[in-house]
Amino acid sequence: MPVVSAVILRPGTIDDVETIHATLLRLGTHISAHQEITSTPDDLRRYGFGENPAFSTLIAEVGGEFAGLCLHFPIFSTWMGRPGVYVQDLYVEDRFRGRRIGEKLLRRVARECRAAGGVYLRLSVDTDNETAKAFYERLGIGWSSYEQVQKVVGDAFFAFADAPEEER
Repeated sequence: MPVVSAVILRPGTIDDVETIHATLLRLGTHISAHQEITSTPDDLRRYGFGENPAFSTLIAEVGGEFAGLCLHFPIFSTWMGRPGVYVQDLYVEDRFRGRRIGEKLLRRVARECRAAGGVYLRLSVDTDNETAKAFYERLGIGWSSYEQVQKVVGDAFFAFADAPEEER
């Protein structure tokens, strides 16, 4: 009978940046949005592992091999008056799917958030990713029927941010 290696979860480090970036590229390809990814490993080093990290990562390994990633950051609800966590990216390598690695990553992030006083977890799902939607629903992470994500990016963001006060 083959030995099944345990799933080890650990915080990502600056030494993991190349793996983290490659994972984001695979995730983008998986949801047919690879052209949307403009980040570089240097961006991740600077903003994730610098003086004031903008995000944290949790990495899953099986038998010393990279198996999955959860990239997340703290958020705050003014309505609840409490902190939470936003999961930006969750990815499990195909060969490790079915071992509940995604669930383990999410539960660990939720536990860490709760230990810091947090009371909720948020994430967004690509509208066409039915598999991910079903996965989150199975875990009790439901769709919010009263919210819609809005965003402004790139040149439109810069124009918005740079508009003179009298135009606002």
